[in-house]
Amino acid sequence: MSLPNELNETAPLLPDTQRTLQHLNDVDASLLDIPQEVGENRRVGFRLMVSLVVDSIPVILSYILQNSIQTVSILITGRLGPEELSAAAFSMMLAFVTGWVVAMGGGSALDTLGSQAFTGGSQSTDLSIHFQRCVSLLWLLFIPVAVLWVYVEPVLLAIGEPPQLCKDVQSILRILCFGAPGYIAFESLKKYLQCQGIMRAATLVLIIVFPINIGLNIFLVHYTSLGLLGCPVALSIIYWLAFVLLIIVTSLSPVHKQNKTWGGFQPRAVFDIKSCWGFLSLALPGIFMVGTEWAAFEIVALAAGRLGELSLAAQSVIMTTDQIISTLPFGFGVVASNRIGNLLGARTAIGARNASHAIALVSVLVGFVVMLIMLAARNKFGYIYSDDEDVVVLVSKVMPLVASFQIADGLANACGGILRGQGRQHLGALFNIIAYYILALPIGISLAFNAKMHLGLQGLWIGQVIGLFTVGISEYCVVWLGTNWEKEVQKGIKRNAEEAKRRALYQHQQAMQTN
Repeated sequence: MSLPNELNETAPLLPDTQRTLQHLNDVDASLLDIPQEVGENRRVGFRLMVSLVVDSIPVILSYILQNSIQTVSILITGRLGPEELSAAAFSMMLAFVTGWVVAMGGGSALDTLGSQAFTGGSQSTDLSIHFQRCVSLLWLLFIPVAVLWVYVEPVLLAIGEPPQLCKDVQSILRILCFGAPGYIAFESLKKYLQCQGIMRAATLVLIIVFPINIGLNIFLVHYTSLGLLGCPVALSIIYWLAFVLLIIVTSLSPVHKQNKTWGGFQPRAVFDIKSCWGFLSLALPGIFMVGTEWAAFEIVALAAGRLGELSLAAQSVIMTTDQIISTLPFGFGVVASNRIGNLLGARTAIGARNASHAIALVSVLVGFVVMLIMLAARNKFGYIYSDDEDVVVLVSKVMPLVASFQIADGLANACGGILRGQGRQHLGALFNIIAYYILALPIGISLAFNAKMHLGLQGLWIGQVIGLFTVGISEYCVVWLGTNWEKEVQKGIKRNAEEAKRRALYQHQQAMQTN
């Protein structure tokens, strides 16, 4: 049956959706009078800060476990020999910077759309549509990355890497191509749950798969003919296993059942062109936001290698420590994006504003505590990793810089999460490009290699500290002085209203075809 010519996204739709869509078709009028929810917090209080800390704990644990899965795989593979260790470590670094950034950065679009839809959508199942769109589009975005991984050997040879290393890295990444969709799906499902306040499910799954990952790596790497290639095979299996287990945990979750956010597979709504474009307009800046920061630290690691074995060893100690500690501010950033998105979706502008300041304050306070601990232990800290006195001394010299870095890292992650909750990932990407590639890296490399100053590793970290403080302060200025919270609420209303109209239009079309 043909559809009437006048049917479009603003036309009347199904009878059972008339009540919902009556106000959606008059969005401009509704934006003029946005109600404040009863009982919202009007000041930054102790209870609000405690709730943020409590929510962040399972998130922090989940990312520690998630990062440890690859670290353990590298350590187990490294027992084969130094060449295998280099190949595994180099492959995982490339996987992070080029592949996992699609999941972590691209998934930030779900932080915005999903969290706002959960509290402000016309139907509880709106969140599941955003989740399905997230997985599908991120899989598509990974395709060019997979092509790079399959043919990465000539690229690495062109930049002067050793031939055997290039060959081994390509072999590892080719196998990881099969595990990457599982990683992306797991990360997306984790965000889908976080958007509705279910923070512990992913942590539970990672606690289960962590020992399985150890046993599987040991078996495939050391007790089969796979050897080095046992590492990516094990990781690929683990990523898919984690995704499947998280599906099971989600289906059994009483909170998920109560929320009623799963509405089944809806491909027509998921692949709506305008909705997909709206998702990509947030996902692509999110990828740049995360990728530019990760790449900057990898460039610093490569530069440290040019300073000699001593600096490289000290940098390895510092980065290994920072990767563990950075899960603290990263966890606050995840909680920030979901909390702010939920509050904006619920039309609580004042609550969102207060929560943003509370998150920034908590992150800075935690960073300050970590800084004091690192400063107190700076002279002995290097012994945890090495007995070499020269390494320990160099670590102690750089540690004050790394310690001060924790305050900036806390502020930057918290404010970055707030921007993701608002849907302003492009600002985070812009600040990272300016701070790291115009300020931090040129300053750090100049200080490290300048013949007169020759600060070495300290120079590189001075640059990074300048860069991260620039990011943190700039983002907080935007949150504090450059945010119209009422306008952000209005933007969330428009997003949810447009999604509801498109979904209702598809429902109308299906009903007409059925009749």
